[in-house]
Order: sequence, then structure tokens, then C-alpha cells
Amino acid sequence: MSEPLEDFDASGISPDEALVVTVDGFEGPLDLLLNLARNQKVDIAKISILKLADQYLEFIESATRMNLEVAADYLVMAAWLAYLKSRLILPQPEGADGEPTADEMASRLRWRLQRLEAMREAAGRLMARDRLGREIFARGAPEPVNVVKLRTYTDSLYDLLTAYATERVRKLRGKSYTPLSSPVLLIEEARERLGRMLGRIPDWRSLTMLLPFEWSGGARRRSALASTLLACLELARDGRVEIRQLAPFDEIYVKDRASEAVT
Repeated sequence: MSEPLEDFDASGISPDEALVVTVDGFEGPLDLLLNLARNQKVDIAKISILKLADQYLEFIESATRMNLEVAADYLVMAAWLAYLKSRLILPQPEGADGEPTADEMASRLRWRLQRLEAMREAAGRLMARDRLGREIFARGAPEPVNVVKLRTYTDSLYDLLTAYATERVRKLRGKSYTPLSSPVLLIEEARERLGRMLGRIPDWRSLTMLLPFEWSGGARRRSALASTLLACLELARDGRVEIRQLAPFDEIYVKDRASEAVT
């Protein structure tokens, strides 16, 4: 008579075969037993199985008198509770053929009711949580975060120049600086050359025509022009040549005085 306790759950029966009776919100015998056990206002582990069986039998009897079509599971539970009540009241026979005792059957029933109560409480907590679209709502597309970077310069001009000088010293460390040198026509060379040309300058000649051919172009021309002018000034001081310039920044002309003495 202990097997019916394991077969109370009708979840494995198809809806067409199961005859489910809903009486005051009860959908199965275990639901009804759990509610009756709560009416005792004590811990389920400490409920009185005898009182529980009496309450269940009274419910089944009242439901039958009201001409309610009671499901088979309810009737099987009623029969099993009647059997359990008799086992609890009557003295236990000695040498039972391996059947569980009445206390073991009552403990197993309490355990099933505790498990059912735990599942109902968990379901209640789960359904009481906030639901998406009812209590809480999803936000729209997240807005991008605009990151604005600002540069703040705290170094002074002295710090900037110090850093630049340090970097230059680091790069030039171990290197010697050799400035670029341009070719220079010495004044002595230019005067010696003009001295050789004296007597062959019969008329006024521009200073640029007196420059050496190899010094008449590029950066060499400036050095040759300056040295030749200084050499002409020294010769004019000595009275050997004449120099004239018709206008400021105009062409400078040179004439040999020796040619005038000859004429």
C-alpha cells in the first residue's frame, strides 16, 4: 500500500487521460494536503499525520456529497491516507514482510510536502520579480561617448630651449664641427696681378673686366671683386691708377696713369 504515494504526481499523464479536479484552487492531492498541513500552523516536519488524514477524508466526503466528479488521484490518496492512519493507530505487527513502517511512511509524506512547499515558494519569488516590459523597460540604442582631448602645455620657453639644446648636444656628441669654407682671392694676389697689367690698360676699364677668368662666376666672383677693388684702392693711393664712379652703386672704372705719361 506504499506505492500510491509515489504515483500522486499526474504530470506524466496526458491531458486527455487525466481527470483533474480544481476545488478552491487545488489541482492535485499534494496541493490539497499542503494547504491542509498549513492550516495546522506548525512546521510541516512536525505536522500531525493523523489530523492531516482526517482533514483530507472530510474534504473528500464533502466533495462527494456535493456531487463533484473527483479525480482518481484524490481517491487513491484518500485510500492511502486511511491505510496510513490505521497503521499509525494500530500496533505494529512483528516480522513485517519488508514493508516500511508507519513512521517511515509519514516521514516520506512530510518530505514530499516540504519539497512541494519549497518549489511553490521559489516559483512565487520568481514570478514576483520585475518583468521586462512591465516593471522595467529596456533602454534604446546606447549613445556614443564623445571623448574630447585637450592639450595643456605647462613648460616654459626656457624648458623648451633647454630640451632642444640637450637633444642637439646628444646628437652632436663625439662629432666635430667644420664650417664650410669658400675660396678667397687674397688682396696681395690681386695687387700683384694688377701690377703686371699696368701699362696695358690704355683707357678706362670696368672693374669686372679686370677679374681673373677663373674667378668670374659663382661665390668666387664676390671674393675676387672685393679683393680687386681693395687692390685698386691701394694702387690709387700710390698714384699708379685712377678710379672713378659716375653714380652711387654704379660701375667702377679703372685707368692706368702710366699710359697717360707715355702719351
